[in-house]
Amino acid sequence: MDDVITAAVLRVVESMQENFGEPLTIDDMARTAMFSKFHFSRVFQRVTGLSPGRFLSAVRLREAKRLLTSTTLTVTDISHRVGYSSVGTFSSRFTGSVGLSPSRYRRLDSLTPPDRTGAPAAAATIVRGHISSPLADRPVFAGLFPDSILEGWPVRYTVIPRPGPYVLEDVPEGRWHLIAQSAAAGLEDAIDLPARGDESLCIGRHGPITVQPGAGRTAVTDLELRPMSVLDPPVLLALREVVAAELARV
Repeated sequence: MDDVITAAVLRVVESMQENFGEPLTIDDMARTAMFSKFHFSRVFQRVTGLSPGRFLSAVRLREAKRLLTSTTLTVTDISHRVGYSSVGTFSSRFTGSVGLSPSRYRRLDSLTPPDRTGAPAAAATIVRGHISSPLADRPVFAGLFPDSILEGWPVRYTVIPRPGPYVLEDVPEGRWHLIAQSAAAGLEDAIDLPARGDESLCIGRHGPITVQPGAGRTAVTDLELRPMSVLDPPVLLALREVVAAELARV
């Protein structure tokens, strides 16, 4: 990828991280990138996988996660600090993205996945493959998401105790992004990660994977995880809780 474009997007992401509480607009970001507004939006999406507005929202919610676990600020104060004028809007977006309300996330409550039980489709699709990672001793989460960001509940997911084979069964029709990420080493590591930009974790993406009605096939997708960078969209889903719940069942 063009170094000039990457450097421009990096400037914008760093500006987001420094000014997430301010009302940043696309025009502001384009000026930071030194591109026209329309060209900037295209290249930002190409580099990060998300629109500038979606990426900024993720940065704000990641900061909210950090503040909830490392300060005693009220939910209202945190919502204002991360750029929301309405605490109701903040709480709704946080819950939808993380899987827990702000107050439950602060208490580190366990997640309750949505009920996806029921008879599988007559010709269900399976996504399977092998995940490799530099962090050979860490559990790995793998899930299928509508977009290339770990946000909201995946349509299917699994947690494996270490890099290796994975299987996602009964995948519904649609266009899905396969995202896999290594789990944090411990609670303190997981809480502190947002402030460090998640560089100590590894991630891999593939997609979109298109599943047709009644496809009844097996999609083989191998993933090689790499260290996360500042250009990767922030992780919003409460992976620590998901991984802990899944490993407890083993």
